[in-house]
Amino acid sequence: MSAGGRKLRAGLIGLGAMGRNHARVLSGLDGVDFVGVHDPAGDPGGLLGVPVVAELADLLALGLDYAVVACPTAVHEPVGLELAAHGVCALIEKPLALSVDEARRLVEAFESRGLVAGVGHIERYNPALRSLRTRLEAAELGEVFQVVTRRQGPYPHRISDVGVVLDLATHDIDLTSWVTGQEYVSIAARTASRSGRPHEDMLAAVGQLADGAVVNHLVNWLSPLKERSTVVTGDRGCYVADTLTADLTFYANAAISTEWEALRTFVGVSQGDMIRYALPKREPLLVEHELFRDAVDGKDSGIVSLREGLRTVEVAAAVLSSARDGATMRISASEVPHPRRGTPVHFAPGALVDE
Repeated sequence: MSAGGRKLRAGLIGLGAMGRNHARVLSGLDGVDFVGVHDPAGDPGGLLGVPVVAELADLLALGLDYAVVACPTAVHEPVGLELAAHGVCALIEKPLALSVDEARRLVEAFESRGLVAGVGHIERYNPALRSLRTRLEAAELGEVFQVVTRRQGPYPHRISDVGVVLDLATHDIDLTSWVTGQEYVSIAARTASRSGRPHEDMLAAVGQLADGAVVNHLVNWLSPLKERSTVVTGDRGCYVADTLTADLTFYANAAISTEWEALRTFVGVSQGDMIRYALPKREPLLVEHELFRDAVDGKDSGIVSLREGLRTVEVAAAVLSSARDGATMRISASEVPHPRRGTPVHFAPGALVDE
């Protein structure tokens, strides 16, 4: 409910697989009046209970406070610029845009008009990762040594305009920076296309964060096994977050005395207790919508800013450049709100530097 006591008027752009999920949540979201959808294919049998219009102008004519942009990544920029020009706030599905330049233009368009805008990096609302971030922030793991993510499964036929780097790996890039509170400073990557499609369907990447932690990402559309795993290792043990089940498990380091002389001289970690945390498990997409609604209503809700979305696109661009050129890419810092504190840190303008 807006500060004036009326419901916020929300629209949706795009009725693909993700768009239909957004429509479901918007239809029952407290304080929001879901007023219409723009999709060039027209009304799918009137099942949504709201008008589905073929032109964006017709959706804008309904008088929106904000819109959810769930159309293909290739048209995020023109759609976003049109929304900004009409004073409409926007939640834009990840990735923010196809390129760094497009993402920067979207940042400028919304910031220059003082409009609330965010990026739909839904993993930030996964209960396992939210709990993991809180525990890392409290230094429960001590120094973080490594972050390893695995994101693989069958090819999703809804995707045709981008490969796994922009579609899937942007999840891992964003969540890694967010849970650790650290920016990427370098990345080296290899990609391949084994399924005959024009974009890459497999990625292996190794990177480093500003605090020295090592990062590994394995991403593909080639596996019958669907896997969504984030493992963070530090000097007190490791956390394993399974974002398919929203489970978080802690494996502790332990010092166990032994009479076995051959093992007594080993310097390293030992297997200790294992804890699986009991977490409240709310639907991440619903949480994302609630926080964005609150942001449009003027509350400080901690949404993913466009500048954070831009940073993720910058790192993804470095991944693709590294894979193309066979080189390690240094990623210079940019002025982005710190993913942990939410306050700006000032650096030189972002750039990619081939090492």
